[in-house]
Amino acid sequence: MEWYLKVLKNYVGFQGRARRKEYWMFILFNWIIALALSLVLGLFNQSLGATLSYIYSLAVLLPGLAVAVRRLHDTGRSGWMILLSLIPLVGVIILIVFMCQDSQEGSNQYGPNPKTFG
Repeated sequence: MEWYLKVLKNYVGFQGRARRKEYWMFILFNWIIALALSLVLGLFNQSLGATLSYIYSLAVLLPGLAVAVRRLHDTGRSGWMILLSLIPLVGVIILIVFMCQDSQEGSNQYGPNPKTFG
């Protein structure tokens, strides 16, 4: 939960680098919360559940984009590579591979390696 909150606190911070753990923990908690919202609220009122799920998705859109860009920076790639997701299927697969790769050793043009800071 700590990693999820860290991403939300850095709401629109597109500069710097993000470790794999920060990115994937945000994704994991984001999916858990979205699933819980859909299930619990959908049981009581389907339209209310759908509406709250959409609101939640919009609320985490910018933090999700920001952490994805920082993750790409950590692998030594430009944040503009996020646009690969617009290519059906292949683009998403390429981005998943990029997000799973280890950090670039040492400092790069986007900042120091976050692994050295804990």
